[in-house]
Amino acid sequence: MLTPSTINEACTSVGVAKYGRPIGLDENIKVDLIVIGSVAVDPKTGARLGKGEGFAELEYGMLRYMGAIDDSSPVVTSVHDQQLVDYIPIEKLLIHDVPVDIICTPTQVIFTNTSIPKPEGIYWDKLSPEKLGQIRILRELKRRIEQETGQRHPSGPSEKLPPTAQRKR
Repeated sequence: MLTPSTINEACTSVGVAKYGRPIGLDENIKVDLIVIGSVAVDPKTGARLGKGEGFAELEYGMLRYMGAIDDSSPVVTSVHDQQLVDYIPIEKLLIHDVPVDIICTPTQVIFTNTSIPKPEGIYWDKLSPEKLGQIRILRELKRRIEQETGQRHPSGPSEKLPPTAQRKR
């Protein structure tokens, strides 16, 4: 259990390693609230733009598979007021894009009442072989689902990925 004096450290990458523990796909957890990063967000619709790499969407999809979250699980983003935008065209969003229910800024809390559907899981036909190759837990999940269903899931189109960041140990 975290104490008030350890919370700030626990929110860092070093603190996550120190206080957290990895969980697997079989972990029986319920997540009360999801905090997701955003570069820009439309407060009228809950549409958001991330950094464009899709990691938040993949994490969301894995949590859906695990049963840890569902459509009613609130998705929150924390941004600066200047990251609120007047219009993100909903028709340009992709099936795997995660909308937000609540936006927290330094000056306000906005409830979006979004009508944008939340992703139901991982959309394997959108996931490139290169991205799948980068993420071990995703490969494990795909293998598991294919074994359970007896059906092979197609991969998405190939893509050239930027180099992954190297962590200092």
